[in-house]
Amino acid sequence: MTAVHGTVLAGFEGVRAEFDAFLAGEEHAPGAQLVVYRGGERVVDLWSEGVGGESLLGVFSSTKGAAYLVTALLVQDGLLDLDRTVASYWPDFAAEGKGRVTLRELLAHRAGVIGLDAGFSMEELADDRAIAARLAGQRPFWQPGRFFGYHALVIGALVGEVVFRATGRTLRDWFEERIRAPYGLDLWLGLPESEEPRFLSTLPMLPTPEQAAEIEAGAASPYGLGGIAFNEHAPGNVDLYDFPNSRAVRAGGQASAGGIGSARGLAGMYAAAAFGLDGQGPLLKPDTAAEFARIHSEGKDLVSGVAKAFGLGFQSYGPNFPALGAGAFGHSGAAGSLALADPRQGFAYGYTRRRYAFPGGAAPENARLLRAVVRALAA
Repeated sequence: MTAVHGTVLAGFEGVRAEFDAFLAGEEHAPGAQLVVYRGGERVVDLWSEGVGGESLLGVFSSTKGAAYLVTALLVQDGLLDLDRTVASYWPDFAAEGKGRVTLRELLAHRAGVIGLDAGFSMEELADDRAIAARLAGQRPFWQPGRFFGYHALVIGALVGEVVFRATGRTLRDWFEERIRAPYGLDLWLGLPESEEPRFLSTLPMLPTPEQAAEIEAGAASPYGLGGIAFNEHAPGNVDLYDFPNSRAVRAGGQASAGGIGSARGLAGMYAAAAFGLDGQGPLLKPDTAAEFARIHSEGKDLVSGVAKAFGLGFQSYGPNFPALGAGAFGHSGAAGSLALADPRQGFAYGYTRRRYAFPGGAAPENARLLRAVVRALAA
C-alpha cells in the first residue's frame, strides 16, 4: 500500500480516506498531490510516495488556467476588450481570413488556428512568441466562429500575443506580478534554475492490456485535426508526456502546457482568484468570474471528437463532474492534473500526479475525490 502523507482539518477525514483508497487500488502508484481550500483556508494538503508536498511537477494544460486568469484580470481592468478583434491588437493575425475573430471567440476555442500545416519544431513549441509569429499567417482549419476545437498547444501563445500587443508586457510578466509572486504560489510560467532541484520528471503511462488495446483501436491519423493540434505530424515531435521534461520548456514558460507547479500552487491560484488569500480579497470580481465561467462553446469538439464545454478558456465540468456547482471554472492537464474553483460551494481544488494517466486529461480519480470534498463541505 502506498503511504499517504500530509494533513486534513477536522471534518475532511473522508477526503483523506478516498485519496488513500484510490492509491491502494492503483497498480502503478503515480505519486500524487491533493490540496483543497475552503474559501481562503487550506483544509486538505496530502501527497503520496513518489512525490513530496513541495515537489514540482509538469501540470500540462492546467497551465492554461494561469493564462486565462491573467486575461480575466486585464479584461476586468479595462486593458482588454472581449469583443474587439484579435487583429485590432495584433494586425498580422488578420491574414488568411482571420480578421473578424474576436478575443472572445479566440478564448472559446473558436478561431480554428490549432496548429501549423507543417508543424512546429520542439524549439518553437517551447517559445510562445515563436508560436504566435508562425500562427499569424496560418489559414484556419475551420470557418472561425462556426465551430470549436481545443487549441491544445497554442492557445496560451495566441492569447499571450494579444496581451503583449495590448499592454507591452508578456503574459508571463503579468502572471508573476499579479498572481504568483504576491501569494508565493508554487506555480511557475518559466521555472527558475534555483527551483530545478524540486522538479520531478513526468513518467510515461503504463496502461493495462485492456487500456493498451483501447489506445490502439482509437489511434487516429497524425494528419487529422487532433494530430495537428498536438503537433503529432511534425518531424521530431516527442511524446506529450515528455514535454515538461525538457528544461527549455520549463524555462520558457509556455502558457498552454509548459507550467510547472504543485497541487498547492494550483489550488492556491484558484483560491486567490475566487475567494482571496492571505488577507487579500479575491482577484476576480463576481461578474468577471461568472463571465469567464459561462459556457461559450458546447457540443462536439472538432479536435478531440468528443463532447466538451468551454467558457472563456476555462473548462466547464458539469457533464464530467456532477458534484460541482454551476459556474465552477478551471482546467485539467494531460497527465491527470485538475485545478478549479467552485464559487457556489466555496472551495478551490488542486490535484497533480507524476505518472501520465489513461486516457489523458483529468484523471478518473478526480471524480471520487471531488465527491469526497463536496460531502465534507456539506457536513
